Amino acid sequence: MAKAAVTKKKRMKNYNNAGYFFVLPFVIVFLIFSIYPVFRTLYLSFTNFKGFGTPEPVGLQNYARVLTDKFFWRALWNTVRIWGVNIVLQLGLAFLLTIVFSDIKYKMRGLGIFRAIYFLPNLIAATSVSFLFKTLLDWRYGTFNQVLNAIYQFFGISKEPIDWLGSGNYAGYVIAVISAWMWFGNSFIMLMAGVQGISKDYFEAAAIDGAGRWTVFGKITLPLLRPILLYVAITSLIGGLQMFDLPFLMADKASAAYNSVQTVVMYLYKFGFETGTTQVGYASAIAYVLFLIILAVSLIQMKLFNRKGD
Repeated sequence: MAKAAVTKKKRMKNYNNAGYFFVLPFVIVFLIFSIYPVFRTLYLSFTNFKGFGTPEPVGLQNYARVLTDKFFWRALWNTVRIWGVNIVLQLGLAFLLTIVFSDIKYKMRGLGIFRAIYFLPNLIAATSVSFLFKTLLDWRYGTFNQVLNAIYQFFGISKEPIDWLGSGNYAGYVIAVISAWMWFGNSFIMLMAGVQGISKDYFEAAAIDGAGRWTVFGKITLPLLRPILLYVAITSLIGGLQMFDLPFLMADKASAAYNSVQTVVMYLYKFGFETGTTQVGYASAIAYVLFLIILAVSLIQMKLFNRKGD
């Protein structure tokens, strides 16, 4: 009996060890394409590597250059400005929809259909969104300017067409609005998932007591949504500070608006991949400085949320 038990235990151990062979492909791919680039980038950030030849160590020279580079800080300000407008519109609209759909008095139907409709822009590739809005917002032939011109003519007003993507006064805000349109559905679904996890007893008790919609949202829904809000805030921050696709695809380098919409990652791309300005070591330092900024702000957000929770 003892020998049979040992044999069975050994067989089970071999059976369990077989699981490592199934996860091994993922581990190998993860190490090669995720872990190795992180440490390789860290190493290159301390060198003068330009994409070819042998990297030569330069110590903290690249980091000192980043901290004194006015163009980097301008790109960071552009990123924060675009993200700030985006997050206000994105969360504001998501919150408004959450209030409407979570109101027990009205019992809104068709939530699944609305979820799909609101989330649809998030499924469209950024290249397609960029091409669509570049066509709609073209200052000469775009539909948006033609509609505005028709309205002006109806009221007898004569105005020059607005260069939405070529003017530094408009381009950043236009990109922020488009980004908010793409992502508010994702935030709405997150918030609604949090609301559905709250016991209906709270809302029913509030309805019996005659509490208004805003009172219910401020006193019940919002406090209980704090963990979801923290997740949405941090992921939005990370995505916002890494903004690249829409500004890169929609801003013309020859336009006056390019310097006002160039984000940190676009600035990193300039030194990391563009021919003629390739400085991989400096681009790597920019990447790690951006990582440290995101980490610091995320920790501050977590601390603020935890303080409010206390």
